[in-house]
Amino acid sequence: MSPVPNPPPFDPDWNEIWKARQLRHEASKHFDDPSHNWDKTENAERYDTSSRSEYDSRVKTTIAGLPLKKSFRVLDIGAGPGTLALPLAPLVKEITAIEPGKGMVDLLYENMKMEGIHNITCIQKRWEEIDPSADLDGQYDIVVASLSLTMEDIRESLAKMDAASSRYVYLFWFADPPFWERMYLDLWPELHGGTYHPGPKADCLFNVLYQMGIYPNVEMLLLDKEYRFTTKKEMLAFFRRRFAVRTPKQRRVLDKYLAPLIRIEGDEVVISGDSTLAKVWWKKAG
Repeated sequence: MSPVPNPPPFDPDWNEIWKARQLRHEASKHFDDPSHNWDKTENAERYDTSSRSEYDSRVKTTIAGLPLKKSFRVLDIGAGPGTLALPLAPLVKEITAIEPGKGMVDLLYENMKMEGIHNITCIQKRWEEIDPSADLDGQYDIVVASLSLTMEDIRESLAKMDAASSRYVYLFWFADPPFWERMYLDLWPELHGGTYHPGPKADCLFNVLYQMGIYPNVEMLLLDKEYRFTTKKEMLAFFRRRFAVRTPKQRRVLDKYLAPLIRIEGDEVVISGDSTLAKVWWKKAG
């Protein structure tokens, strides 16, 4: 009988693994994606328009799965233009929205005004920059971070989320490479001669929490992603910016890749795909 191997002398530090994967991910694209500059109003408006249609079912599922009460205070980390905060507002007492992008914050306040919502307060900072004692008003019944876990030191960020909550913490993060990241993985070697590195996923997140002594509930959800455009020309221009396409050869590579993904729905040009989203949550002791 073969001898049982000795266990490793120590468990890997999953926070360091997360950090290494996040830094490698940020470095692998070699350029700033202008379509994700959330200080720009036009990018925020584009995101807001798409989120009100393509993410409608996700938002409804997310809200339906939260233990809401009219007396609850909610902290929304990475709130964007109010994708979750706006539909949550009538269901709770108040919401504090954390959002660093100026374009997103401006649009959130504009949306609040149009919808007559007065119980959302926005703090224009990254979560890493938040000083709970100075920026936050005590603890919140629910802390939620949906598709916003891009912090390098995730352990520190999670500890601050846990401390900010008196009842529940809900995180939504990718379990596998989402549709748009699979596009990067497919295209990057031929477009730019290098390897694209995806960011850390929910497996890493779970292990960081486990090493913190937090044993969360985990549920897998389907996440659909759609890109909709009025013309094929508009669609090609968007993806050429997204993938830093500049030369005729790169345009040919991208156009060939996109061709079988395109479908026409009425007057719109559509490209879509799905992935798996992890809902990770825990209830505070007591």
